[in-house]
Amino acid sequence: MRLDDLDPSENVRDLGQGSGGGGFGGGGNILLGLLPMLLGSRLGCGTIALIAIGVAIFMAIGGGGGLLTGGVAPTGSGGQQQVGANKPCDTPAELQACRVMTSTEQTWNQLFAAQGARYQPPVLNFYQRSVQSGCGNASSAAGPFYCPADRGVYLDTGFFQELAQRFGAAGDFAQNYVIAHEVGHHIQNITGTMEQVRAQQARMNRAQGNALSVRVELQADCYAGVWAARNKNRLEAGDIEEGMRAAEAIGDDTLQKQAQGTVVPESFTHGTSAQRMQWLRRGLETGDPAQCDTFQGAI
Repeated sequence: MRLDDLDPSENVRDLGQGSGGGGFGGGGNILLGLLPMLLGSRLGCGTIALIAIGVAIFMAIGGGGGLLTGGVAPTGSGGQQQVGANKPCDTPAELQACRVMTSTEQTWNQLFAAQGARYQPPVLNFYQRSVQSGCGNASSAAGPFYCPADRGVYLDTGFFQELAQRFGAAGDFAQNYVIAHEVGHHIQNITGTMEQVRAQQARMNRAQGNALSVRVELQADCYAGVWAARNKNRLEAGDIEEGMRAAEAIGDDTLQKQAQGTVVPESFTHGTSAQRMQWLRRGLETGDPAQCDTFQGAI
């Protein structure tokens, strides 16, 4: 995807290296924060993590903290980490992410303006090892996530290597999809979708709450597709295929088959591979966020 002509976003911070939690296979405090949501808690929007198959299922099969990535962290009372002297966008991976953020800002600014509204972008926070967000503490094992409390996207760019090596989703567009997906959660937050979901999940059992989380997750996939569709002139050969491979690799059914050999549909929180590909494709084909209503009808 051609983004070289874009200036890096100004809505970025580099929070530096936190203590503890190092590595994508080592778990982290966000696991304990996400567990209540996996069990149908009222604390958040369900497990809107990008790749997590669910802490309860994962722990049950003896994983102990491997396939943990972020999406939407539970709203908490954690304070902001102090910003040091680290300069954001100063590595190739960070620079790419900063340019993706610029592109999402331009796209959503246009879409909101067309509706007579003003878009307020999230802040992209780079970190290493661990981070203190407005939603509490998280380690890099959690992967990228969005925190509604401080409207921040949190990213340890080391995750991109994990995405390519463990999940077979290499390529710049696969990485861009990750970021655009998290921005999709931000759109859900500022438009009130998250609050509505929290209110509904408070009255649901675990299976019902999980099913609603799937719809939230698929909408974020669709929003990522909308962003890409609005930037078709920047797409290169193979980009869409990279995105589809990533969506396929992180479906709940695919991850559960790989981890335990069977699938448990009532535990799905993100959608099947087919569903994730379908809704990413919906956004790509229409370029219209109004076509991303995953809350009506079958998915």
